[in-house]
Amino acid sequence: MDYAIEVFVTYMRDVMKKSENTIASYASDLSKLKKYLAKQGITEVSEVKKSDLTDFIRSLEEKNFKAATICRNIASIKALFHYLEKERMISQDISEDLQAPKLEKRTPGIISMEQVSRLLAQPSGNTPKEIRDKAMLELMYATGIRVTELATLQLGDINLRTGHIVCRDGSKERKIPFGQKAKKALMNYLNNARAVLIREEGEKYVFVNCSGSPMSRQGFWKLIKEYAGRAGIEEEITPQTLRHSFAAHLVENGADLKSVQEMMGFSAISSTQIYATQKQNNLRGVYAKAHPRA
Repeated sequence: MDYAIEVFVTYMRDVMKKSENTIASYASDLSKLKKYLAKQGITEVSEVKKSDLTDFIRSLEEKNFKAATICRNIASIKALFHYLEKERMISQDISEDLQAPKLEKRTPGIISMEQVSRLLAQPSGNTPKEIRDKAMLELMYATGIRVTELATLQLGDINLRTGHIVCRDGSKERKIPFGQKAKKALMNYLNNARAVLIREEGEKYVFVNCSGSPMSRQGFWKLIKEYAGRAGIEEEITPQTLRHSFAAHLVENGADLKSVQEMMGFSAISSTQIYATQKQNNLRGVYAKAHPRA
């Protein structure tokens, strides 16, 4: 199994040009499969039977893994065995019939525009840290980028003149515009705070922590919770909350779903339907409260 997984991961990195985060997810999922099979005395990919894969998925269910996690594991297994068949390392793709559990479509956590305004107003000081935090929060809400994309954003990915950033995921990239408030916060950070925080002159990442190292996902997670507490927001807030609030507020104010899909980096427009549904639910709530005969 080791060799099969190794060549597949190399293929993902060198040929498919997948992002390091995607590759790490595949490797983690396949490592779980390898450990499970090893306990069954199976160490070679040619020894794996369809029933072994089914039993592995059942073991994940018995351990109460979330449906989304199990679906991701199945996707990783299918990608591996499809590749191995294509490369003639196995005679048949035995993963084709693996069934993924049905995923419940949950409404993403979203806060109101008023709450977002309170949150973004919290880093109001003139210290390098608060100037940086202001720029990070403003940019995330202005663009809806993922926290990983924010943490790995490089100086060359920002165009202040045209007001857009470039986000990359492997071979894919998308341009996302941002407005004047995010631009102002970014310029303040780049002109007045970043040079104080960076450790090395040639640092390529836009956002760094107080030690001068690139900002981590966990670091941003902590600061957003801190500012949410200062703003008196009782709802659980994560970086995903700002991302989904960005999309929901765009749809609420008339943006078309196709444009929101492109900015969010979704592969299918169906992923944005939940924001339209939420808008309809909001309208029903407004109607019920305001109409005299509702």
